[in-house]
Amino acid sequence: MPRLDLSIDGAVATVTITNPAKRNAMTVGMWRALPPLLDRLAADPAVRVLVLTGAGDHFCAGADLTDLTELRDNGGGSLTTVAEGRLAAFPKPTIARISGYCVGGGCQLAVACDLRFAAAGALIGVPPAKLGIVYPAATTRRLVDLIGASAAKFLLFSADPVDAARAAAMGLVDEVVPADVPGALAERVAGFAATVASRSQLTIAAAKEIVAMAVRGRVDPDRLAYWHRQAADGPDAAEGVAAFAERRPANFTWRWESS
Repeated sequence: MPRLDLSIDGAVATVTITNPAKRNAMTVGMWRALPPLLDRLAADPAVRVLVLTGAGDHFCAGADLTDLTELRDNGGGSLTTVAEGRLAAFPKPTIARISGYCVGGGCQLAVACDLRFAAAGALIGVPPAKLGIVYPAATTRRLVDLIGASAAKFLLFSADPVDAARAAAMGLVDEVVPADVPGALAERVAGFAATVASRSQLTIAAAKEIVAMAVRGRVDPDRLAYWHRQAADGPDAAEGVAAFAERRPANFTWRWESS
């Protein structure tokens, strides 16, 4: 049955899109299941990083179009845009681990993540122009914020996928991992996620929110003051300085529930 699988290894949670018969296309049930799953992981203080990937050879070939009527906007946003928005708003670092097809709704989910790592053979595309569908405004804005107006138009106008190398040149992918080494992508993402999980979660939480404010061009002084208070009153700054002086790994203890 098509589903979202969850595994947790230490501080890293991995959500796997599982519908291999359809290249991991997302069904209505899967789109509905994603927001509450994200809420659960956001509330879990042991989880520091979220990895989103697909089962087998593909990331996600988009929305299952047999469910197109149910996926349309009913006035509160479509199921796809609601799920995408919740992923984009997830408070912890998110990484898309991309192989094979990453198109349509799959590209929506990947762009909603903070970072994207792709195997060299991955294909990433935005195909609404092949279907006569208007790409959602919020989704388009997120794509433009990531890669710029011209590159976004290239993807939207052509509706053709680009390979991982072209996607990296556009800024759509942050790192390309060779595809000829079995397990290389999963190993690289696992190592990077573990590194992020070992850093100060206070710094990361603040950075994620401040970067989002910078992209929007609207800085909230109350939120900036909040983060500076967290740094001044919390344990991480003192621990980081002490660890540096003592030439040892830092043991940061600020937790996500603090925010």
